[in-house]
Amino acid sequence: QVQLVESGGGSVQAGGSLRLSCSASGRTFGSYVMGWFRQAPGKEREFVSAISFSTGITGYADSVKGRFTISRDNAKNTVYLQMNSLKPEDTAVYYCTAGATATTDYSGYDYWGQGTQVTVSP
Repeated sequence: QVQLVESGGGSVQAGGSLRLSCSASGRTFGSYVMGWFRQAPGKEREFVSAISFSTGITGYADSVKGRFTISRDNAKNTVYLQMNSLKPEDTAVYYCTAGATATTDYSGYDYWGQGTQVTVSP
């Protein structure tokens, strides 16, 4: 029933910025946590950030703190990830996710988007 659709990926040079969006359809997510994971070639899926739609409380991986900002629009069931000061090591497929509770483990989430490619060149 729930579908997550990401957009906003692309290719940028190091130091540049991108803004990812993820919209959920099928139901409202007022009580859900939504967030982002990423997966680089040959790497495991890695937690990036998450936000509670009910409280607005956010969490970030240490690797992106100070550079990435997550936000949400409750009315639109949409979560955003503003990525600044991008580094080549940020290159990955970024996946939007949603679940009932906040966790850094990807297995704890219920729904996933198709992924959007972010490529940061040196």
